[in-house]
Amino acid sequence: MDNYVGKRLDGRYEIQEIIGVGGMSVVYKAYDNIDDRIVAVKILKEEFLNNEDFKRRFKNESKAIALLSHENIVKVYDVNFGEKLQYIVMEYIDGITLKEFINKQGSITWNDALFFMTQILKAVQHAHDKGIVHRDIKPQNIILLPNGNLKVTDFGIARFSRSDTKTLTEQAIGSVHYISPEQAKGEYTDEKADIYSIGVVLYEMLSGKVPFEADSAVSVALMQVNKNAEDLRSANPDIPYGLEQICFHAMQKNPADRYQSATEMLLDLEEIIKDPSKTFNYINNSASNEKINEIEPITDNDEEYYDEEEYEDLSRKRKIAFAVVSGIVVLIATIVAIIMMFTSGFNTKTQKLQNFVGFSYDQLQDNESYDYEFVAEYEKSDQYDPGTVIRQSPEAGAKVMEGSKVTLVVASSDKDITMPNVYGLSLELAQQTLQLEGLQSFKTMNIASENVEEGKVIYTDPKAASIVSAEQEITIYVSSGPSTTVIETITVPDVLGLSQSGARAFLEKYGFTNISFVTQDDAIKKGVAISQSPAAGSQAKANDSIKVIISSGVTTTAVQSVKYSLSIVLPVVLNDDGTYATDTMVVKVGNDTYSSRRITLDGSSIPVDVTTDFDKTQNIKVSLKTTGVTETKTVDGKKSKNISIDFSSASNYPSASTTQPESTQPNN
Repeated sequence: MDNYVGKRLDGRYEIQEIIGVGGMSVVYKAYDNIDDRIVAVKILKEEFLNNEDFKRRFKNESKAIALLSHENIVKVYDVNFGEKLQYIVMEYIDGITLKEFINKQGSITWNDALFFMTQILKAVQHAHDKGIVHRDIKPQNIILLPNGNLKVTDFGIARFSRSDTKTLTEQAIGSVHYISPEQAKGEYTDEKADIYSIGVVLYEMLSGKVPFEADSAVSVALMQVNKNAEDLRSANPDIPYGLEQICFHAMQKNPADRYQSATEMLLDLEEIIKDPSKTFNYINNSASNEKINEIEPITDNDEEYYDEEEYEDLSRKRKIAFAVVSGIVVLIATIVAIIMMFTSGFNTKTQKLQNFVGFSYDQLQDNESYDYEFVAEYEKSDQYDPGTVIRQSPEAGAKVMEGSKVTLVVASSDKDITMPNVYGLSLELAQQTLQLEGLQSFKTMNIASENVEEGKVIYTDPKAASIVSAEQEITIYVSSGPSTTVIETITVPDVLGLSQSGARAFLEKYGFTNISFVTQDDAIKKGVAISQSPAAGSQAKANDSIKVIISSGVTTTAVQSVKYSLSIVLPVVLNDDGTYATDTMVVKVGNDTYSSRRITLDGSSIPVDVTTDFDKTQNIKVSLKTTGVTETKTVDGKKSKNISIDFSSASNYPSASTTQPESTQPNN
């Protein structure tokens, strides 16, 4: 496998370090010297360049992400599909996976789980509105940022739901612990397969464990098809009963019995946020009431009704019945397993073990795309950098099953350091304590805690008493105080990306009564909300007018409308740390907000198309909220035309200096 660290791709992307290694690709941190930003570059491994299936999946990921634009979905900036090099350039996210967070927390408080789940559902609904089914929703593919926001990533096996959705002749790809029953069986999959996976993620957040565990992938998949999960509230009675109902409703075996959209599930979650005692008319098919093919045992009371011969005859019949039923169950399970294996429904084949020698153990351990159990053994070495894998067992190339144990011998420094216990200390004191032990590299993550005082350390990674090296990066988890789920009903919710009925239901749930919809030409899926007024996050009274713009699904402009193409030149504004500042650009037509979006003040020119009524004089107002600049253009509605708006000279951005750099190219 090629290592691109230190190289420059297409004269633009300067590869800095490996940040992740997956089954078919390697992810690097890189510097984009044209747009002056840090990015993540996912490069298809060289050994798969001639594998059409892997190339298809790799291209499919870029196609899927390119269609998506949502704050909770990783962005794609650039793609390259050459003969000798294929890569995707994406948004660089400095965080941890939701899986890592769950592993460290054990389980997540139910109100924090609601906060996370709301973001996941909005992201997935946005993808579904674009016709994309993720098919691999799991905590490993959800990144948690230090501010508590989430990003859904890895659309490598996504499908366009209105194209070929039959997967019978393909592998039931996706992590077996999270796939839907229909996906496990190789049947038709649509948006409701993602709903099932979301339900499993919610179950794991609330309980700290996946609903089904077994020794093999086949066994887990059969449990997804046939078995119901254990009650959540038996493990944690503090979980609202209504939330448990929501979780199990999402995890129904029959897709028709689940939520039919992410919006439906989101609306129920909002009910729990407003009233934790809320319950629903859903049946909880949990393990506690599961009595399938169970035969009543014979008790002492049974004997008094039968003589000895009758008793033996009855006993013999019951044994035969039990054996027949058991045989049928085993036979069915065996047939299903055989059918699934022959149709590639389960990926039970062995695979060649990758070569991990030379990689950073920390990066391998943090990479959730590997289905191996890594076990580290440390060995002092002056030939390898501390933390580098120097040997592995089994060796590279050996055939192994998913989930196999892989022992990695990791180089340690001449002086091992015992990780000090800084739990409960302030961040400053914790860092000082670590520095006294010779540790210098730190990363801080703020997370909610019901028990640890705000500003104090909850735990560290690696944990206290672990053996670490001086060069190892230490993650310090600091309490942000108790979590809160107080929802202000006067705050306008974000309905962009929802259907018209979903947007209305969402707004009504918040208490708004004066809601109107206007259809506008746009290439976005028909019936999807593309703009709203007032903007999300602003304050409004319950009876204030809430206007939502709905896409017509077409780009042609009607005869009764006139299209104006705005070209908005942004100022160059730098923060004190040298990064570009951000702002909110608002476009209004008359008194209505036409669009509102976050932009980067990097001097670029942003195009915005505005459609107004024919033969009607209107004011088009463009403003940068934080910078404070505004420009208004009056149009007569006679004919379409181009309009230029130049904010390049704006200089009153707070806490930043406006600078026009001499060159956007860094010094090499």
